[in-house]
Amino acid sequence: ARLLLKELNESREDQPEKRESILKELLPNAGIGLWLQPPFYCDYGTNIILGEKVFFNFNCVLLDVATITVGSRTLVGPNVQIYAATHPVNYVERAAGLEYGKPIVIGEDVWIGGSAVICPGVTIGNRSIIGAGSVVTKNIPDGELWVGNPAKFVRKL
Repeated sequence: ARLLLKELNESREDQPEKRESILKELLPNAGIGLWLQPPFYCDYGTNIILGEKVFFNFNCVLLDVATITVGSRTLVGPNVQIYAATHPVNYVERAAGLEYGKPIVIGEDVWIGGSAVICPGVTIGNRSIIGAGSVVTKNIPDGELWVGNPAKFVRKL
């Protein structure tokens, strides 16, 4: 994955076939119409499941030690970080180097604003919006706007 990411992130705008080839290998579980702006970073790529017509803007980071599922037509703003990876709360276990993952599910037609952080184990419902800079620490129902750190409910959409 690291070698593919290096190749992708060093590719040029006038090399769409090269980018498409790299993305098919890096993200084999992506639906048709993926639009991804490099640079992009992930741990494995194979744990990322994408619906159709998903968009990732510049500089997104997906720590996919567990499955990250993103529904069709979801828009992910620049600098968004999606973390399925986490560590034990107990400092002795953490000091031993333990890491584990909690799957993340992002529904269809979701919009995640720039620089948002999606924490391990979170589910974001269909058609919801996460405001720029928000930190999502708990599940978000369908069709709601959430903003802030930690993200809080604003209104139904």
